[in-house]
Amino acid sequence: MWWRIILISLAYLLLGAHFLRFGQMPLAITCVMLPILLLLKNNLITRLIQLGLVIATVMVWGISTYQYIDLRMTMHEPWYLLAIIMGSVISFSLFASYCINGLVNPPRDKNCLFR
Repeated sequence: MWWRIILISLAYLLLGAHFLRFGQMPLAITCVMLPILLLLKNNLITRLIQLGLVIATVMVWGISTYQYIDLRMTMHEPWYLLAIIMGSVISFSLFASYCINGLVNPPRDKNCLFR
């Protein structure tokens, strides 16, 4: 369970670093502070954090990937490595959002008679 929280925190730290790079300090601080809400162990809060990570993955990483690759192609520079790196970032963020499932209420084992 602790490794899930670390992955979620790293995904939000990566997103916060992206915002910090472009001088958007309030968004960067928000991204860094959001994983702290996981300590409340509320199902609604974890779903909001998961939804925020999925939306940020699509709206931030997806759009940034398109813009960066388009810029590289316009300048006639190699863009393959950039596509692999950004694809890895997108995959990591989506995997971190998947790791939120079952964080608060883990699924019960249906074969166990004593629960």
